[in-house]
Amino acid sequence: MTPVLRAPADGLRLVLVRHGQTPSNVAGLLDTLPPGPGLTEQGKRQAADLAERLGTEKVLSVHASRALRAQETALPTATRHGLDVRIADGTHEIFVGDLEGRGDLDARERFDEIYDGWHHGEDRSMPGGETGTQALTRFFASAQPVLDEVTTGAVVLVSHGAMVRLVAARLAPEVEPRRSSAAYLPNTGIIVLEADSASPTGWRCARWDDLPD
Repeated sequence: MTPVLRAPADGLRLVLVRHGQTPSNVAGLLDTLPPGPGLTEQGKRQAADLAERLGTEKVLSVHASRALRAQETALPTATRHGLDVRIADGTHEIFVGDLEGRGDLDARERFDEIYDGWHHGEDRSMPGGETGTQALTRFFASAQPVLDEVTTGAVVLVSHGAMVRLVAARLAPEVEPRRSSAAYLPNTGIIVLEADSASPTGWRCARWDDLPD
């Protein structure tokens, strides 16, 4: 069965955020197992800038994955809005299995090949890791209770680049598959999904940050 995320009332905004910069990002490593590393000094500055960017949003709740980098990224935004960071347990990065900790060309090409296939109807697993359907199923199961609590405003969820791109592509059918599989999402980049009952999935993509810092 294809995993789904039921949309609440029209207009609610789900703000998906990629975490700030980490040492693994700097080294170009596939790093998916939580809790993982925290933010670099640059990542902390990005998290502070994110709080400023979201300062005018009507933020109702702030959530993060189990990864330390996601929680550290979410904290300034939560503080700005007088909220706590709440853990959304199943929203961590896609498990890459045997590719974990690698940054060599073969590993990156293998990841890109399988990940691109997920955006075009294939569902192979990462070597020793997850399929796209498995990743989406546990993400949606964790995110659904978060959305069921609210009907207006914005919910901020700090997760991971490959994961939020996959989620957005599944929920926003207007996003072209090639773009969603390959589009660069910078550290603390944002994808905004708005609940829209006119959409086949109940969602539409309102914003996608795909330009480098």
